[in-house]
Amino acid sequence: MRILLLGATGRTGILVLKEALAQGYEVNCLSRNSERIEKREGLTVFEGNPTNKADLEKVIEGCDFVLSVLNISRKSDFPWSKLRTPENYLSSVMTNLLSVVEGRRIIICSAWGTAETRVDIPKWFKWLIENSNIGVAYRDHEKQEELLANSNTKWTIVRPAGLTNSKKVETFKASFNNVPKPSITISRQSLAKYLVRGLKDEDLIGKKVVISKG
Repeated sequence: MRILLLGATGRTGILVLKEALAQGYEVNCLSRNSERIEKREGLTVFEGNPTNKADLEKVIEGCDFVLSVLNISRKSDFPWSKLRTPENYLSSVMTNLLSVVEGRRIIICSAWGTAETRVDIPKWFKWLIENSNIGVAYRDHEKQEELLANSNTKWTIVRPAGLTNSKKVETFKASFNNVPKPSITISRQSLAKYLVRGLKDEDLIGKKVVISKG
């Protein structure tokens, strides 16, 4: 089985790629600079940009699943740091992706605090979303979520809590409609395992789930 993984060079994407290969999947990746991705068995790297439909058509060929961990990129983790990517990057990619996905299973990594989950997050983080460049990503996550949820694809939207770089093995919990109440963090490593495992979980099709530390 082969996965198209978008966002493989990011902090979460690196771990998703490692997890997918460890679970025996073959993986296609699309990167603007293919040299950034270490070559290894089971991995095919294409050079290109997901905002280009022709590049997506090429890289999705032969894939059974699509997993996107793309995000709006800032120049640093400082909340008011300037953006590296366009404000509509995620929704532009999603528009192209939906035109080529052709019934494949698709999972995207969004964020806890988008759409109806905004009321569930801590007040200090809600303030940051509303008053800093962090909010740009959340607004475009909401746009890509809406596009995906209104499509006829076999979709799942995963909304992780605050991401940490912990290397400890964590249990995790999946929350639907704020039940059970999410924790405020989840490690990228645990998220990666959940995303790859979810590809074959048909109970998640058509669902929006918050994933956090158990």
